[in-house]
Amino acid sequence: MTAIVEFDPVGVESIKGALGSDALVLPGLDALKTHLDTNPFEDCVVLGPSVDQQDVFALAESLRVTRPSLGVVMVRRRIDTAILSDSLRAGVREVVQERDLAGLATAVRRQRDIATRLREQLERGDGATEHTSHGRVVTVFSAKGGCGKTTMATNIATAIAESGKGTVALLDLDLAFGDVAIALQLFPSHTIGDAVAIGEELDGDAVRSLLTPHRSGVQALVAPMEPSTADTIDVGLVTRVIELLREEFDYVIIDTPPALDDNVLAAFDKSDMVALLATLDIPALKNLKLTLETLDLIGYPREKLRIVLNRADSKVGLALSEVEKTLKAPIVAQIPSSRDVPASTNRGVAIVSDEPKNPVSVAIRAFVDDHILVAHTNDEAIPSQMRNDRRSGRLWRR
Repeated sequence: MTAIVEFDPVGVESIKGALGSDALVLPGLDALKTHLDTNPFEDCVVLGPSVDQQDVFALAESLRVTRPSLGVVMVRRRIDTAILSDSLRAGVREVVQERDLAGLATAVRRQRDIATRLREQLERGDGATEHTSHGRVVTVFSAKGGCGKTTMATNIATAIAESGKGTVALLDLDLAFGDVAIALQLFPSHTIGDAVAIGEELDGDAVRSLLTPHRSGVQALVAPMEPSTADTIDVGLVTRVIELLREEFDYVIIDTPPALDDNVLAAFDKSDMVALLATLDIPALKNLKLTLETLDLIGYPREKLRIVLNRADSKVGLALSEVEKTLKAPIVAQIPSSRDVPASTNRGVAIVSDEPKNPVSVAIRAFVDDHILVAHTNDEAIPSQMRNDRRSGRLWRR
């Protein structure tokens, strides 16, 4: 059964038509709360476009604590980046456009399947809860191209893999023009675009089948070969991929395009840390400042952000103290310039592996040690053997 709250009779009939005769229409949120109190196995609730958005968010925030297996699906007449961002933060599982009845039926079916799997895991006693995703997600972002995002992301992933402190996945979220495959000289058989065809069957094993191994030990999910494929990959799929990678790996590093689009915001919401990259030039610093102001406006927590200055030793007449004063935020890492970086990239090898004593390598490893590994060395991390034990059915509890 799926519970529906919608005050417009026409809207009610439309939603019921999409979900089938077993859907239960309730007159309001109070009635919904009573229904949930008396139906502990309800899997999904659908809140229609006439239900106040803030009321939906308040309910979702409460339910993700009291009923973590319950999926909240919100239907809106108009969907934009702000709505998606606020919804993800509140705990709404999916947002569907009012006229997308097929999408609504798919979203509800997906939430019911998730709830069923969660209950089955709990019945088996394998310790599954809403917090089964233990991997640490780090997103690398810059609002200006040419700042070295891909170089930074590939080197961070390689540094972690070579440290031996966990398994690493590298996700190229620059869906139209991603360069991870080129930077690491990978020849992938599959890309994230292949996840579209898998659809609702996408799970951990399916995601693993799309990965391309690098000799460093990093497993990469690369961007599509054709830029047009990017249009077929929606934010729901991106979110699902990140969640699955987080379940499968100890660390997930995400490379991004130079734009705060829906997919990037979804990555931010799933991230434990975001490395904001800039160089010592006015356009890059201006874009970084705008990025910080935008994230402040949507309420993104500053404590998740780390500002990294690439090519920090460039003599351009800008003092670091003045830059920090302008940004109103500290620069936590400074990566020097080196001609060896593009040379290493052209060979398809991360410089941290190719030249470990290079000042660039030393600076990147220091950033990884101080801001990524150090935050994931206690009970946040699950050793790989324990993760494998959990998959094979052996009991593991936090």
